[in-house]
Amino acid sequence: MSKFLQRFLDETYYSQPLFLLPFLLSLIFLYKWLNTSKGKNPPPSPPRQPVLGNLLQLGKPLHRSLWFLSEKYGELMLLRLGSKPTLVVSSASAAQEIMKTHDVVFSNRPKSTTANKLLYNGRDLVFANYGEYWRQMKSICVVHLLSNTRVRSFRAIREEETVSMVQRIMRLVPSVVNLTEIFATLVNDVVCQAAFRRKYSEDGGSNFMVLLNTLGELLGAFAVGDLIPWLGWVDRMNGLEEKLSQLAKKLDAFLEGVIEDHLCSSNYGSDEPDTREKEKDFVHVLLEVQRDSTINFPIDRECIKALILTHELPWVGEGDFRLCRTLTYPMNLINMFAGGTDTASTVLEWAMSELLRHPRALKKLQEEVRSIIQHKGSVREPDLEKMEYLQAVIKETLRLHPPSPVLPLESTKDVKVNGYDIAARTQVIINAWAIQRDPSFWEEPTKFRPERFLNSTVDYKGQDFHFIPFGAGRRICPGIAFATIIVELALANFVYAFDWALPGEAHGETLDMNESDGVVAHRRHPLLAAATPYFVT
Repeated sequence: MSKFLQRFLDETYYSQPLFLLPFLLSLIFLYKWLNTSKGKNPPPSPPRQPVLGNLLQLGKPLHRSLWFLSEKYGELMLLRLGSKPTLVVSSASAAQEIMKTHDVVFSNRPKSTTANKLLYNGRDLVFANYGEYWRQMKSICVVHLLSNTRVRSFRAIREEETVSMVQRIMRLVPSVVNLTEIFATLVNDVVCQAAFRRKYSEDGGSNFMVLLNTLGELLGAFAVGDLIPWLGWVDRMNGLEEKLSQLAKKLDAFLEGVIEDHLCSSNYGSDEPDTREKEKDFVHVLLEVQRDSTINFPIDRECIKALILTHELPWVGEGDFRLCRTLTYPMNLINMFAGGTDTASTVLEWAMSELLRHPRALKKLQEEVRSIIQHKGSVREPDLEKMEYLQAVIKETLRLHPPSPVLPLESTKDVKVNGYDIAARTQVIINAWAIQRDPSFWEEPTKFRPERFLNSTVDYKGQDFHFIPFGAGRRICPGIAFATIIVELALANFVYAFDWALPGEAHGETLDMNESDGVVAHRRHPLLAAATPYFVT
């Protein structure tokens, strides 16, 4: 150590310990960074600051901010968010490396202190570590909760609630309709009924939704300890831990009540085969799985409650979780996932926004739906298979406006990706928004052109890595069918029953298409439209 440095420490920092801490931390950070990089070939990385890393370089909305950085640093870019190394993936080929070639390595989710406290220590499907428990939970969800048979069993609920929403709009005519509110209420009602036979708009369902909204807010709150562990005490000082504890107790009490209600139902516990398959909700199914002696992986009460939350939070499945409307700190994203009620309602929101901006596409869709339905009065689910342009509109909406613009993963061991060394426990952010606007795959990528999907085999099931709105690989959203059927049915009925226009004399090109700052890419402002009832003559 030089005499100058020794004298500097002796006379200044040793006498003022508080000033010594940042200096020491900077040295530790620099040492660790140099040590971990030595002899390795990490991806390109923007310059970063001690302790904070690249946090201050991220803006809102996050997916656009990451895309801007990737334009300079490449399709694989390494950031450091606090103490967390984070790999940003911005091309289809790199995404395929992550989610197919090295799928097993990138099979974990980033850790979240708040999620662990609120979701039974990661016993839900979404936040559970990859392993035997996660495999068994996904099997239960795919086989018993989200199978094609189970999804079809909720057909009556979807059709009844959609007709109810159409009638509600009829009563609002000629007033301007808040479609954002309409879509959210519709999807929440469907999901609540599927989960435990209560409507979102009824007392019990509405109380639960209040708790879920609070849950979303707290999951979206910045937990300092997640990114800078040695500052975790800040979460205690600012009251976050106490809020999490109180909410966890309220959620648990509500779910206990739901389970007890089902246990007391007349058909539970009977040895007689239950022929009322269509009347079973998710809770009934989970209780039957618990009783099934042929299942080698028993589930307990906490597991059931965690799985209820998995399917009842503002998301469906785990590919795309929408937990908060705003993101005060962009680094929160690494602990967020997107899907469910918000997935469906947000897709509907953006689909109607694009149709209002493109009257020719709206007219073409209406002509298709009305020619098929004619005088039936409403669209039923069997009719949807004939509506090719409807499918194209929804796919194009998912391409331009993926509900979860980024998809988070985490590596379980050291691995090479495209020649770069990626360390174990590196968080990964796959920028689906950027990938789905890549001009090397999409002609005129920023334009709304549903026709690009007509006579095309490109789909969102996880096989086409330039189109991954629900993710791909092991962590793909298992609830795709549950979410998309709601979108198809609602959109078809709404364009069938009404002619739509922007309020006043507004034109489509003037419609504000800005996104919210949240982890979920909502519209920044509610979608308002004027509805004119359509009568077939």
